[in-house]
Amino acid sequence: MTTLSLIDDEQYQDHILQGVSRTFALTIPQLPGALCRVIGNAYLLCRITDTIEDDNALTSEQTRHLSQMFADVVCGRASAEEFAQKLYPLLSDHTIPAEHDLIKNTPAIIRITHSFNPTQRNALERCVRIMAQGMSDFQETESLQGLENLLAMNRYCYYVAGVVGEMLTELFCDYSPEINTHKAALMKLSVSFGQGLQMTNILKDIWDDRRRGACWLPQDIFAKHGFNLQDMHPGMSDINFQAGLAELLGIAKSHLQNALHYTSLIPPQETGIRRFCLWAIGMAILTLNKINRNRDFSEGVQVKITRSNVKATIIVTSLFARYDKTLDLLFKLISRNLPDAEIHKEILLNDQAKNR
Repeated sequence: MTTLSLIDDEQYQDHILQGVSRTFALTIPQLPGALCRVIGNAYLLCRITDTIEDDNALTSEQTRHLSQMFADVVCGRASAEEFAQKLYPLLSDHTIPAEHDLIKNTPAIIRITHSFNPTQRNALERCVRIMAQGMSDFQETESLQGLENLLAMNRYCYYVAGVVGEMLTELFCDYSPEINTHKAALMKLSVSFGQGLQMTNILKDIWDDRRRGACWLPQDIFAKHGFNLQDMHPGMSDINFQAGLAELLGIAKSHLQNALHYTSLIPPQETGIRRFCLWAIGMAILTLNKINRNRDFSEGVQVKITRSNVKATIIVTSLFARYDKTLDLLFKLISRNLPDAEIHKEILLNDQAKNR
């Protein structure tokens, strides 16, 4: 591969990142240059995996086959060109135009993937492999009945986001010997970090997911409060439903508290990595606050944070990115109205051990 062709691929990667995610197009450039390139690529690999799972025009068999094929592409065992030629014509209008373009140009993204060092490639390959397998499993059981219990929700969050937290930790530790000294502690917290962000998305998207036939809420949490998830409908004021929602808000808050602890283990001089983490935590907490104030919301747009919220998060967290005590006080202040709940200790220990 010539240097010129790799530059063209990287220009495409920067361009398409803007199209598929405004949030990550904002946060990834905060990272040091060496990390920006690999994490931008990692995000797009995850986005391709997610696109396969989300397009409802694909059958379960097609989804599983294409997910496995893409994992093989990332590992270098299958052709990126053949993968793109198979998936691109099958995509429906449910998939946004930018994702159509991303799938069509999968070979450019994979050429960048294959230019990374062995540690980086291993981290990306493991993430895509576990994500593709896990998401396919859950898609096959997708229904409006919700997940069986909180442990199942933990497992789903691991496949969608926790494994991403592990991948990011591997990449951070590869980048910095100083960060690597905290690797054991960071890895323990990385799954919780991912779950906090994913639970925020699940709670925000309850009704949007339901309209497409999916529910990722745990039945046992709501049953404990006397509510059956099959009775859900948008704009609910049922106190039992809202009690279940409150407990999940509290669990998500606890995971985001762990995310802040994770960030405090990053050396203060690594302000770019800290900003990358803090912006995500800040926006998630503000979203949880909005859901908490509007528990009878009926669509995700009603609890989406405003651009001014985003700007305020960026300014405040960037200003105090190096100061752990101040960040802790800010977290407690901003999350003070959210319910409190403990994280169940059994979170995904078996799955993490099984998939390493």
